[in-house]
Amino acid sequence: MSDKTNPSGGMHVDIELVRQLAQVLDETQLTEIEVEDGDRKVRVARQAAPAPQQVAYAPAPAHAPVPAAAAPTAAAPEAAPAPVAAANAVKSPMVGTAYLAPNPEAKNFVSIGQSVAAGDTLLIVEAMKVMNPITAPAAGTVKAILVESGQPVEFDQPLVVVE
Repeated sequence: MSDKTNPSGGMHVDIELVRQLAQVLDETQLTEIEVEDGDRKVRVARQAAPAPQQVAYAPAPAHAPVPAAAAPTAAAPEAAPAPVAAANAVKSPMVGTAYLAPNPEAKNFVSIGQSVAAGDTLLIVEAMKVMNPITAPAAGTVKAILVESGQPVEFDQPLVVVE
């Protein structure tokens, strides 16, 4: 019996390899990747999320200021322009759960109105028990936070607007 099969005769799937390949997809924005090792071949692919999913999350900005430390008076002006500003939104590179802070007791990574530099962590998305930092692509100001901490997110879902 080969180390590539399990006792029932089926192929042994290296879950860690599949996770690593999925992470490569996330990092490179590819839609599929395939590797071959002798007679074993592993292919990981994903389909782009349909556009209507982005529309379903448009109401989220009205709820985002509630857990943030920002004053309630500042939340009202943010709610209206957020859908327009969604063109500058940082989107989720994966399906997972969004967290606005490194742990429940900690301060949020960012808040509305805060200036950020390119590479600053905006939030994290947990996918398959791996915490993935979502960083600012460029320097700017956080205009809206479109998700709540602990909220499930989809691939390509707008998370934070940075202008």
